[in-house]
Amino acid sequence: MLQTPSSFTPLLVAQQHRAPINLVFCGDALMVRESDLVLPDASTLATLSLAGGQWLPIGLLDNRYCQTTWLESGTAPAAGFVFRKLRSLFGAIDDNLLAVAGRGYQIAEWARTHRFCGACGTPTVHVAGERCVRCSTCGHLAYPRISPAMMVLIRRGDAVLLARHNNSPTRFFTALAGFLEAGESIEDAVHREVFEEVGLKVRDVTYFGSQPWPFPHSLMIAFTAEYVSGEIVVDEAEIAEANWYGPNDRFPKVPPLGLSIAGHLIHAHLPSRRKGVDGATYSPR
Repeated sequence: MLQTPSSFTPLLVAQQHRAPINLVFCGDALMVRESDLVLPDASTLATLSLAGGQWLPIGLLDNRYCQTTWLESGTAPAAGFVFRKLRSLFGAIDDNLLAVAGRGYQIAEWARTHRFCGACGTPTVHVAGERCVRCSTCGHLAYPRISPAMMVLIRRGDAVLLARHNNSPTRFFTALAGFLEAGESIEDAVHREVFEEVGLKVRDVTYFGSQPWPFPHSLMIAFTAEYVSGEIVVDEAEIAEANWYGPNDRFPKVPPLGLSIAGHLIHAHLPSRRKGVDGATYSPR
């Protein structure tokens, strides 16, 4: 699952390193060598128009210093390099490096979009000892944006509810999910989103796990819940379809075990015996 590596140490102060890990973003795409997805070294960076002050510390990965920066929209990559969306690098580069790249993207995007105060327009300055910028005129502070989102797998007896979201790039059937609103607890959001998206009432909301998700700056917080009442009535603006799937049903395509917490949540609560997407029957646990 995409998560902070155990060998990673976050840093707020830049360090000198003979061969740092350089994460260069243009929008939400990372610059990698086209032939082998290697990150740029110092000689490659010398060919780009990078301001030294744009480099931001991320931390140490296996004692190797990691730093991040950005290029303005429309900037061409270095010769032999391309810009690749982070999602397209799943399984193509090391998982630990991908996790740090996700962190680096969020830091670079925060710095890029907070060069000026959102309240008065004055240039901001970085605050020592914090991941924060301050306006030198009005004192407004801005920290990296983190958007908490709940995810919940609803259970009814031996069945689970899976839905296909309208905006899903993978078209997987998965757990329900939604962002928290101002003034709302995570549990409040679970009950609200479930009722809004499929018209059901639930109880026994139980924490499963959490995951940073840099698309673009989410924190996914996963739960299970037990069905109480209601018939499925989907919010057509959000949900294409939703159904109960039990032990003897043929399951739709669901997220695999891997980088997404959705896959881990679903696979941890599969019915005891079911037919898979390939027609195979899964043995009872």
